[in-house]
Amino acid sequence: MYRLEIIANKSVEDDIIEALEQYVPGILYTTVPLAYGRGGNDRKLGTPTWPETNFVMISYIEDASLLTVKAVMKGVKDKFKGEGIKLFCIKAEDL
Repeated sequence: MYRLEIIANKSVEDDIIEALEQYVPGILYTTVPLAYGRGGNDRKLGTPTWPETNFVMISYIEDASLLTVKAVMKGVKDKFKGEGIKLFCIKAEDL
């Protein structure tokens, strides 16, 4: 099992969710709809100076779905090259 953390620009939230739901049937996830922070190239703080914001998605998936998720996220990143989309995968254990 893997824990996925996706941090991305709020503008691509629907695209990411739709793609994952399409290609990873039955995926379960939680979203944090508004996240502020600083990435590699800019800040997303929801202020007049830095108006954009991020969202965070957390999901736990079976090992067999990991390659599919990576491929889906690569496709989304290729479509939205300048949006700052990050996927982190951590090996997890269900106790």
